[in-house]
Amino acid sequence: MSERIVISPTSRQEGHAELVMEVDDEGIVTKGRYFSITPVRGLEKMVSGKAPETAPVLCQRICGVCPVPHTLASVEALDDSLDIDVPRAGQLLRELTLCASNVNSHAIHHFLVATDFVPEELFATAVDSVSEIRKVTQYVVDMVAGEGIHPSDVRIGGMAQNISELARKKLYSRLKALVPKVNAHVDLIISLVEDGIVIDGERQPIPKGLGAIDQPVFASDRIYGNRDFFDFDRFTEIMPESWYDDPEIGKRACSTIPLYDGVNVEAGPRARAAKFGGYTGKGVVAQHVTRAHEMKSYLSRAIEILDELNTSAPTLADFDIRGTGKIGVGAIEAPRGLDIHLAQVKDGKTQFYSALVPTTWNIPTMGPATEGFHHEYGAHVIRAYDPCLSCATHVMVVDDEDKSVVKDEMVKI
Repeated sequence: MSERIVISPTSRQEGHAELVMEVDDEGIVTKGRYFSITPVRGLEKMVSGKAPETAPVLCQRICGVCPVPHTLASVEALDDSLDIDVPRAGQLLRELTLCASNVNSHAIHHFLVATDFVPEELFATAVDSVSEIRKVTQYVVDMVAGEGIHPSDVRIGGMAQNISELARKKLYSRLKALVPKVNAHVDLIISLVEDGIVIDGERQPIPKGLGAIDQPVFASDRIYGNRDFFDFDRFTEIMPESWYDDPEIGKRACSTIPLYDGVNVEAGPRARAAKFGGYTGKGVVAQHVTRAHEMKSYLSRAIEILDELNTSAPTLADFDIRGTGKIGVGAIEAPRGLDIHLAQVKDGKTQFYSALVPTTWNIPTMGPATEGFHHEYGAHVIRAYDPCLSCATHVMVVDDEDKSVVKDEMVKI
């Protein structure tokens, strides 16, 4: 006999979502559905009709966890629409900002899943490690991009200013000193993940293949992002009512379903590792292992950038704010996967704006990833993707003053 298990909201993630699992008599998930129930933000509509400079300032506030990727995706999309060639130094500073921010974000995720993997005797060590890594990487973002949370110096056309030679040397020294700490942290997290997860106070081996799914990987670059990867002709976006086989879930879900080549995809650390590193692992363990390894890659690239950076070079391009009228693409590899912003500037105003964020891509993939295993593992599968729901919310039900439904459909925001 089939039973329905509902986790609402799912825990230790940004925003609110629901996991609905149909299970058999043995508690094995036969159907998994994951969907956002986070209220709509509407920031894409807020920037419409305004000066292009407004978009990065507002859209970086889509999320408080990953504001840096959204800022960068926004300016990259506007750069593309305005046909701007960003100076090399400005591009390097953008990449340095992302590298530091992504290390920070991965460390935050390790804190969120610590109770799943870290035994009591190692908990203080793991948390202290997270704190130290975050302190240094947030400092880098603050120094390079103006502010650690909502970076004010990331601008259309590049960066507001270069850093001084003294700042470059100081950042280089701090990041080099962070290398052994990150290496030790990564080794600790991977070893604990491979030991298994804690369920009801007992450590259990992670079942082989838990969370593995055969959807295509969706990644544009190993580190920063590449707008040339995204092909409009291969992209479609459908409303949740057309995706979920349960009409009630379709009405309640607050995110559209983006498809590439007509299918749902997997974005994130494992996708990047598979596409650009030949990594063959799949599932929960693979998600955690590749996320941890990325911390080393981002840190190494940040140090390389500081080696290469010419602190006397210009960082901001001149450009015509009136725009070309074409839809520009910004593609940034955020911690959770490929973050795509689309922007059209014409007559000095943003005429169109849309954000296709990592969790939006992963939502239709995460639910099925819970299938084939006991429902007690469902939340662990979801957490392995580190979902961020506020970014992914793009639709709402339209109702009248007494809250009755006016349209039995979703309206994209």
